Amino acid sequence: MTTSFWQDQKVIVTGGAGFLGRAVVRELEASGAGRVTSVDKDRYDLRQEAEVIRVYQENPATMVIHLAATVGGIGINREHPGSFFYDNLMMGVLTLEHARRAGVDKVVAIGTICAYPKFTPIPFKEDDLWNGYPEETNAPYGLAKKMLLVQAQAYRQEYGFNTVYLLPVNLYGPGDNFNPASSHVIPALIKKCIDAQESGDDHIVAWGDGSPTREFLYVDDAARGIVMAAEHYNDPDPVNLGSSNEISIKDLVELVVELTGFQGEIVWDTSKPNGQPRRKLDVSRARERFGFESQTDFREGLKRTIAWYRQQREMGA
Repeated sequence: MTTSFWQDQKVIVTGGAGFLGRAVVRELEASGAGRVTSVDKDRYDLRQEAEVIRVYQENPATMVIHLAATVGGIGINREHPGSFFYDNLMMGVLTLEHARRAGVDKVVAIGTICAYPKFTPIPFKEDDLWNGYPEETNAPYGLAKKMLLVQAQAYRQEYGFNTVYLLPVNLYGPGDNFNPASSHVIPALIKKCIDAQESGDDHIVAWGDGSPTREFLYVDDAARGIVMAAEHYNDPDPVNLGSSNEISIKDLVELVVELTGFQGEIVWDTSKPNGQPRRKLDVSRARERFGFESQTDFREGLKRTIAWYRQQREMGA
């Protein structure tokens, strides 16, 4: 990162208190950003227009990194498709519109891998985004976040407004959400294994049949990619952020079991949905356009995540 670029920047990070947001704030501060303001739901409800207007009145900015989202795993997406759609759509529309009105120079909008069609050729290329409907269990969320791309490109065309759109793959790392009601697959599995160890259970239950594949990006790598794009990328084309390492859910469960030291059995609940069959990104555009490549080995990243979670439990957090 270039200190001379960042020292004059006044950056708003929506969702700055969240899992990815905290990592992005750290990366911005390390890059020498002149001012970084974390906007979180405790202070501002970004679904309400008056609240979004207040954000820009109280925090004049040259750049916005829009991370705020209502997110969760397959279970909570199935339970709350309406609120996931509404919350994410409204936050995106209002954040971008009022950034434009406030004279912000640039917005970095964070989409989701869930925006891709259910059946997308592997590896996922950004040009395939519109070639089908997303996987049903998280389609409302994925489509709401995809509207950020539509809005970004429309605003660029009509107003010359510089908004870029990034598509991070599934994230993991220390600080993740371990609440079983809303967590994603890695923290959910880690918690199941450690819970079972502590209670003496002889098995854990995993959803589906283990056949789907996923790609995971360590949260600090994702934050670095976002900040690199914020500095160097100014084109309308969407860009994947990923590690390009694909692993089956079966292999993932076995790896988490190994790294946590759980000795019991894995029971597959095939009544539960598998989700999208495969996920693996083509990450060449990020490398070519602004030089981003992931750096964290997956096994090492899992070890750090497990160690962090054990420490949190010991502290009673």
